[in-house]
Amino acid sequence: MINRPYFLDWLWSWKDKKMIKVVTGIRRCGKSTLLELYQQRLLASGIKPEQIISLNFEDPDVGEFQSYREVWDLLTPRLKQEGRCYIFLDEVQRVPEFEKLVDGLFAKKNVDIYITGSNAYFLSGELATFLSGRYVEIKMQPLSFREYVEAQGPGEDRETHYKNYLRYSSFPYTLSLGQDVRQIRDYLSGLYNTILLKDVMLRKGFKDTALLERVTRFLFDNIGSMTSIHKIAATLSSSGMKTTPQTIDNYVHALCDTFLLYQVKRYDIKGREYLKTNAKYYLADIGLRYFLLGGKGGDQGHILENSVFLELLRRSGNVHVGKVGEREVDFMTQEGDQITYYQVALSVRDEGVLQRELAPLQEIHDHHPKFLLTLDNDPEMSHNGIRQRYVLDFLMEEWGGGSG
Repeated sequence: MINRPYFLDWLWSWKDKKMIKVVTGIRRCGKSTLLELYQQRLLASGIKPEQIISLNFEDPDVGEFQSYREVWDLLTPRLKQEGRCYIFLDEVQRVPEFEKLVDGLFAKKNVDIYITGSNAYFLSGELATFLSGRYVEIKMQPLSFREYVEAQGPGEDRETHYKNYLRYSSFPYTLSLGQDVRQIRDYLSGLYNTILLKDVMLRKGFKDTALLERVTRFLFDNIGSMTSIHKIAATLSSSGMKTTPQTIDNYVHALCDTFLLYQVKRYDIKGREYLKTNAKYYLADIGLRYFLLGGKGGDQGHILENSVFLELLRRSGNVHVGKVGEREVDFMTQEGDQITYYQVALSVRDEGVLQRELAPLQEIHDHHPKFLLTLDNDPEMSHNGIRQRYVLDFLMEEWGGGSG
């Protein structure tokens, strides 16, 4: 098991506080392992094994439940013992009316409850309504570049680690497969098909698998590019697939609900307002893109953007594409009053490219930090206050911010 200290420490900081701890994230990003590690820490701290109740609702040995009452009847006799009970419900969205189960357990005295889910929707509907103000959430992702390098150990330089991180996937289990391309492809194939068929098709009741796969392929192929729902619909219609913008919108939202894709909206920096038209999409894992597209569309600039986006999402949880006049700033993050701007480029050693990348940041006339991140392994430098940094240094640095 790969240790994920930030997430583990976050859970520990909420131990015994009267809040429901919610861990969300794409399938196989490490949520179940995190709960196991946390339970080990509880035991090491003196908590008795009988005080810990753990159910993974995707484990066949746990069985299928037809109603939340069945789980309730299973759990409640164990709550009568001495001391606090620590309850872990993994993939709880598989339980019918799970929100009533969670709400009922929360109302019990001496219960500390932790739940996980692989779909964003489960916090946007009934659970949020039932538990408004009574839960805290942390969003997990596959391994960050720093976590990947630390798990691999010494032996390779950062540039090689970065290439492997992209090519062989950031999902924790793939590290145990070494660089066996066939095994990694088989693993990612199973994960990809489970997400599309179980988390999207079955949950949403969609019927057109071919259309869903085409939408997914389009978005995978266009990460980091400004995209509209109408553009996707028009592209697919021109290739002979009958569809509508509303249908495409439903499919895209469902894909984002699984945390497979992230939609990044535009923000008008001067007008200080969110823009409704167009957005960019980024992937939870570039290894999945290689699995689906192979070497096609190997846009290394947008792939680097994807890596930076995921890191910013981990650190701030609030990331947008900036618009300043007619120019675009790759990313802006906001935590309270603290805004930071980022421009991302493969290389700016050419003077013309450097000036083009600096131009959007130079049009922002405020005093918030501005960064230019590149794959040029050069000493850090400043361009009238804009800090140019080697992106792998940025991805490897320790940080104290949160994604919760």
